[in-house]
Amino acid sequence: MLSENIKTIRKSKGLSQEELAVKLNVVRQTISKWEQGLSVPDSNMLISLSEALDTPVSVLLGESVEQREVNDLKVISEKLEIINLQLALSRKAKRKKLTVFFSLFVVAIIAVWVLLIAFGSPYLAWDYSDPETAVVGVILHAFEWFFVRLSPFALIALIVGIYLIWKKK
Repeated sequence: MLSENIKTIRKSKGLSQEELAVKLNVVRQTISKWEQGLSVPDSNMLISLSEALDTPVSVLLGESVEQREVNDLKVISEKLEIINLQLALSRKAKRKKLTVFFSLFVVAIIAVWVLLIAFGSPYLAWDYSDPETAVVGVILHAFEWFFVRLSPFALIALIVGIYLIWKKK
């Protein structure tokens, strides 16, 4: 309902998505996502949107002019509460995805460490007399050298990131 109203009102005002985006200081893709129902504006942006379209928030949220009640503020606040709840759920899902990504990255770093410890340093016993295998040996050596020096920092950063995400919940 909100998505259809934004599109209809924008077109009735003769504005393109780009023009509306400039007025709201957002990118055109944001307007497109609102109109497709892929996302919704937060409460502050909804107020800015109503000002840019010169339309009451209640009309944007689906109330027609004839349906207006005395308790406009109550109806608007209920609808804004629903929108904010949807945004909170979306943020929670994003935090969960980020936590899973960080956790998988931690597991990958630990797995590479286990492999390096289990197999030792194969490039030390590499036959560097053959030019083709010498290149592979140098690449393995460079990978291990960088990995051993950078992975502890990455591991600490990932663990701190996971902690901070959990702390926000």
